[in-house]
Amino acid sequence: MIKLQQLIGLPVIVIHSGKHAGVVRDAWFDEHWKLLGLVLSNAKWFGSAVLAVKWSDVLTCGEDAVLISGEEAVKPVKSAEILRSFETGVVKLKDLPVVTVQGLQLGRVSDVYFYPFQGTQIVGYELTDGFISDLMEGRKWLRAPEDPEAVLLGEDAIIVPAVSEAELEPVAASNSEYREK
Repeated sequence: MIKLQQLIGLPVIVIHSGKHAGVVRDAWFDEHWKLLGLVLSNAKWFGSAVLAVKWSDVLTCGEDAVLISGEEAVKPVKSAEILRSFETGVVKLKDLPVVTVQGLQLGRVSDVYFYPFQGTQIVGYELTDGFISDLMEGRKWLRAPEDPEAVLLGEDAIIVPAVSEAELEPVAASNSEYREK
């Protein structure tokens, strides 16, 4: 399982040549918040396009680098196509409030988790209540409901089932549980 923010800032390297293709700047999602690709930081804003790598061209995500299939995998993508992203799109996943259907805010998204090679759907959210709360109580982990229809990933908030409040866990406990699997 990968935390999305662990990818941001990593160099992107072409596997067969070792050529540096850029640095991960952001992640790009479709309307269902399925991971579509990575936006690169050396992306020159020429016109209305940025440089991106589709997720299908990513071979592996290591601790120190992201390896891609070839230089041709880095392509200009119209900025208008990147509507949803983690940090820089029109609709940003980071800092979205997570609210139950009963109107209780559980926190704001600070990171998301996914299994990189078992599909690209978000499997969990790391939530924050702010810096002081993070220091005093730690961040919280919320597993994404198994039924994708149970979550509304909206433009201004993520709406989750009422039972989600009881399913919150400390971040450290959730990470160790997943590493054991």
